Amino acid sequence: MMFCPKCGSVMMPKKDKDKKVLACSSCSYTDKSKEKKTLTEVLSKAEEIEIVTEGEEKTLPEIEMECPKCGNKKAAYWLVQTRSGDEAETKFYKCTKCKHTWREYD
Repeated sequence: MMFCPKCGSVMMPKKDKDKKVLACSSCSYTDKSKEKKTLTEVLSKAEEIEIVTEGEEKTLPEIEMECPKCGNKKAAYWLVQTRSGDEAETKFYKCTKCKHTWREYD
């Protein structure tokens, strides 16, 4: 989603002659730049979710958290932004004893 640099309103796709351009829904500003990327191009360059593999949990911080599987009182944890940027990150935990992994949403 792009916003108008003049008034801050949402820019909407519009046909201008035989080309598609972005036009402001409030003022007369039209963006005719040719450096637009398609959604597919943007998503193909997006970072993938980082998976913590066996052995890497030794470098993670530990917290007192009860494992739902074995009852152990310690777990390693890490945070991942799995949803949009305006929502809280997802906390992942990995039991230090049985290696069970679970997540917690805020």
